[in-house]
Amino acid sequence: MITKAMTKTQLLAAISDAMGSDKKTAAAALDAVAAVVAREVAAGGSVTLPGLGKMVCRERPERQVRNPATGETVTKAADKQVKFAIAKALKDSVNA
Repeated sequence: MITKAMTKTQLLAAISDAMGSDKKTAAAALDAVAAVVAREVAAGGSVTLPGLGKMVCRERPERQVRNPATGETVTKAADKQVKFAIAKALKDSVNA
């Protein structure tokens, strides 16, 4: 069963209903959470979202990769990658 992803507008409507407030307040809350998470993860920290999971930034070392079009091996510079580990509570609720 494939369903369409919830849009930001739909998410804001659901959050405002759950909070019992207007969409403007819900939008401000969502934007604030997103900004705090982005700032903390970009600084190398991690953020735990209770009931959802943990977001963390991991550094990847320089490595050899292959260009699939040409087969040529090139060196890819070190970079950072954001990882999200799903909370057990969310896994359990999805599989219930």
